[in-house]
Amino acid sequence: MTTSKIVVRVESEKLEPERLRSLLNIDDCGSVVSFVGLTRGTDEGISVKRLEFDAWEEKLSIVLQDISKVSIEKFDIHSVVIAHRIGIVLPSEPIVCIHVGSKHRNTGFEACSWLITELKSQAPLWKKEVRSDGEIWKEGLG
Repeated sequence: MTTSKIVVRVESEKLEPERLRSLLNIDDCGSVVSFVGLTRGTDEGISVKRLEFDAWEEKLSIVLQDISKVSIEKFDIHSVVIAHRIGIVLPSEPIVCIHVGSKHRNTGFEACSWLITELKSQAPLWKKEVRSDGEIWKEGLG
C-alpha cells in the first residue's frame, strides 16, 4: 500500500518547480500533474513591475496542509506538493506551484484544478500589483 505524502512550502525568496517536483511521492503513480502560476508582465494592457504578496504565514501553511489532505481523500491521489511565494515576485517568476502524483491522469488533473481553486478562495494571502501607472491591491484572497 502506498503512503500518502504532503509537502507544503511558503517561500520568501524563490520557487523552484523542478526541485519541488522531486519531493513528490510517485510510488505506484501513473501520472504527475503540475500547475505553476507566474507573474504576468502586463495586466489589462498596463505594464506590471512586480507583485507583492502579504500573508498570515502561520495560517497559510495550515490552509495549504488542510486542502492537500482533503484532495488526497476526495480524489484518491497519492501525493501533493504545494508551495506559494510571499514578498516580491517579478514578472515571469513562479508565484505558486502544485504537483500532484496520482494513479490516473484524470484524478490528477481534477485534484490539481481543485487545489488551485481552493487555494485562491481560502488562503490568507493578499496581493498588491505594482504597475507602471501605480499600485493596486487586488480583490479577494490569493
